[in-house]
Amino acid sequence: MATATSSGAFKQRFVLDTSLFLTEEIRQDDESLESAILRLLELIANARLNLGISCYVPPTIHDELTTILADREVDDAVFSRLNTWIIRKHPDRYAVTIPAHVVYSFVDEMSGRVDRGLRVSETAVRRAETATDETVPEHDHKTETDAIISDLREKYRNAMRTGVLDSREDFDLLILARELDAGVVTEDTGIIDWTEDFGLRYIRGREFPDLLEQYLTAIDSDAKRTVD
Repeated sequence: MATATSSGAFKQRFVLDTSLFLTEEIRQDDESLESAILRLLELIANARLNLGISCYVPPTIHDELTTILADREVDDAVFSRLNTWIIRKHPDRYAVTIPAHVVYSFVDEMSGRVDRGLRVSETAVRRAETATDETVPEHDHKTETDAIISDLREKYRNAMRTGVLDSREDFDLLILARELDAGVVTEDTGIIDWTEDFGLRYIRGREFPDLLEQYLTAIDSDAKRTVD
């Protein structure tokens, strides 16, 4: 099989979503979150050194990711490698154009979701009319009304947010990928659905480490560079 060098044909750009780093699907056996991320970042570093593959994140996603990792008390080495090998870039929101079809679909989608959200709320109100102040069997301090409210929150969130662009982070990810003509790497099915409308390539986060490994196996071992 032919081998590749750093000037080979694999040079690509990817925009990474927070879900790539947090999904358990990238972990090997009993690997911890920290170990899995360090291994991923090493693959990203080697791919950049040998194949010119560049990985980007918008600052909004970088901030979201680092906040989550800080809360989980990962080692400082994770942040160091993250800042070294992944490029932070603001999407050019003024220059990147979005097809009118995408905006039309979004408006139509949100209109339908508002209707679904209202139906969920109406159902909860009718259930609450017959609810009592007695506690539910599984909880000492949760009444039937509390249980209805909890159920309403979950169903309303699913009706209004699942599969739709509902954050700056998601929007920035797609705009930056469109600007760079880059592939989107995510485990978020809602973002994957929107890549079609934006005309973008995507790869599931769980497949990304293996993709990089396969690319790196095509490099001539004598010419291969590795991170110290």
